[in-house]
Amino acid sequence: MRGPRIEFAVGAFLLLALASVLVLALASTNRNWGFGHASYPLKARFTSIGALRPNAPVKIAGVAVGKVADIQVDPVKYDSVVTLAIDSKYKDLPGDTSAGIFTNGLLGESYIGLSPGGDPEPLKPGDEIFLTQPAVDLIQLVGKYMFSGGKPAGDAEASDNSNESSAPTDAPTK
Repeated sequence: MRGPRIEFAVGAFLLLALASVLVLALASTNRNWGFGHASYPLKARFTSIGALRPNAPVKIAGVAVGKVADIQVDPVKYDSVVTLAIDSKYKDLPGDTSAGIFTNGLLGESYIGLSPGGDPEPLKPGDEIFLTQPAVDLIQLVGKYMFSGGKPAGDAEASDNSNESSAPTDAPTK
């Protein structure tokens, strides 16, 4: 009589483990299961993308409206061309929408933030967003600050010249 109870307990444990794996798989795929929402592509050109990766979120005012579909290098201009997959319900983005690469927190994930403009003409699928802001490299900023003696990079040269005496050389001495 103890055999069926143990078999039932092992079976229940395995079903619970399988359900847990299914929940984890659902959470890690953002509930798309390969059948993502209808989206349309937009392109944006950046001089530097920092740590931006495919599948990074695209946000407007902090709300995810799409994702980064692809990142390529333009072989002529050597810029990064980022293809965005924007959810179809946001298909009327103004033509003067701007895009910037930002970071969640100090060391968080990178994402693309869109700022819609006021142009009455909407962006069409495949259009390029021309107003872009590249990623800010925090390591470079810290390095510039450290090696400039704690002054902004443009003020380092001005402070070197300020140490020179401005008193006339032929002034009488007492």
